[in-house]
Amino acid sequence: MLLCSKISPLPSLQPPAHNLHIVFTKSFLVPYSRTLTAPRKGSPTPRTLIKVSSSSSPSSENQAAVFDVASEPHVQDAAEVVRRFYAGINGRDLASVEPLIAEKCVYEDLIFPRPFVGRKEILEFFKSFMDSISKDLQFAIDDISAEDSSAVGVTWHLEWKGKVFPFSKGCSFYRLEMVDGTRQIVYGRDVVEPAIKPGKTALGAIRAVTWLLQQFPQLADQL
Repeated sequence: MLLCSKISPLPSLQPPAHNLHIVFTKSFLVPYSRTLTAPRKGSPTPRTLIKVSSSSSPSSENQAAVFDVASEPHVQDAAEVVRRFYAGINGRDLASVEPLIAEKCVYEDLIFPRPFVGRKEILEFFKSFMDSISKDLQFAIDDISAEDSSAVGVTWHLEWKGKVFPFSKGCSFYRLEMVDGTRQIVYGRDVVEPAIKPGKTALGAIRAVTWLLQQFPQLADQL
């Protein structure tokens, strides 16, 4: 994308007018339908570049200033942070995942009886997860919301060597906040497709439970 704006001469200095050309390029965007992978070891780090050049002199055209803003956390949107999170998990790279998680983050995986609280406990959980499954099993993002700077929803599935893994669909929600100048995940929740699908039986179970609560309201205190 190329944006051009003409700067009017200042009354006191009267410098020659010149044009500024600002070029934005993003190299980390990954198609949602493809598996996210971490950058290979030794490969250039994906960057977001802001290139500023001036056409006021011939030499300046060949000496454009380039600023790498990938290291500036405040320019990362929430969806990009979540994409990097999945890329780190797929790459079995906890070092890249760690700075994306807030120190006091709460992470709920609803197949576990209680949430994981704090960065250390969450990283230990993901280490156990990585050690338990093959590297050939990868997360693939189906869709991700990108409009909100503080909340991101993701639908995903698992793939085995590029093929859809059975009973592996899921959806996740992440809340993010700026912590010490860095956008980090402060809350996450995963909901995974069950291997056993009760169908209408689940509706019958819900109906039975609500009937019991109506007959014995005191039971609600034990929920």
